[in-house]
Parts: sequence; C-alpha cells; structure tokens
Amino acid sequence: MTTKSEYKLTFARLPDIAPDEIIAHMSDARVAEHMPLLTSKWDLETLAKFVAAKEEYWSRDGLGYWAILCDDAYVGWGGFQKEGDEWDFGLVLKPSYFGLGASILKKAIEFALADERIPFVTLLLPPSRKNLGGLEKLGAKFVEEVDYDGAQFLKYRLATE
Repeated sequence: MTTKSEYKLTFARLPDIAPDEIIAHMSDARVAEHMPLLTSKWDLETLAKFVAAKEEYWSRDGLGYWAILCDDAYVGWGGFQKEGDEWDFGLVLKPSYFGLGASILKKAIEFALADERIPFVTLLLPPSRKNLGGLEKLGAKFVEEVDYDGAQFLKYRLATE
C-alpha cells in the first residue's frame, strides 16, 4: 500500500487524457452522488464540450482546470474558475481516490499563492459531502449555503495570502 508521502501528484491538461478515461469517470454513479449538476449521460460529444469549456478558462483567465495524475495515472480533474470577483476551486475525483482531495487542494493552492490576483479561493460543496474535517483543517471557513444553477451548495472560503 502506498503511503501519502510515497505518491507523486502532478497536473496535466484535460486534452492530454484519453477520452474513455474521463467518460468512464464521469459516468460512475458514485461520482454523480456528489454532483447535483451532473444530469446528463457522458459521451464523446459531452466530453468535447466539457473540455472546450474548461480550456476556455485558461485562455480567458490564465488559470483553469487540470487533469490530476497520481503516479502518472489519471485520478480526476479539478482547478480554478473565476466567478465574478472570486476564484472558485472545483475537484472531481474517481471514487477510489476520494481520499486524495486535501493533498490535491494543497498543491493547487500553491498556484493560487503565486498569483497575486487570488487573495482567497472559494469552494462549493454539495450538501451530500459530510466529511469536511480535512477542508477545515486546511483553514477553509464556511460562508453560507448558496444556490448555483438550481442546486444547493455549501460555500467555503480559504485565504491564500
């Protein structure tokens, strides 16, 4: 078994990942349990639109979403999305890698710390997420419940200064 200090986390771009990997990931019912906005079936067309939208953030804002790799294997995707004056961080992992969330967030926050435009990061979590101790341990503070595209989320804020 690999301990936390033995694995290597890296970020790549979503277009570099085999389409079948992402489609299988996003078609997993255990992922959908925590994604109230995931309402349609994933296929090549859905994936192409998704990747194009996520890549647009890089063009528009200079920061966006990555494919996340653990020891060079795809484990999920996540990254930054500018929402008005706030930078939101999202993370969607394969179920067998759910436990890597805090480590991945720490690595992503290193990017935010290096960017003077980002004094804090917001995180929107579905109410189905019950184990939030790791997030709070990192210093994230609950802000409020919010409605986003018709779904309820718990909004947290994490300072990066």
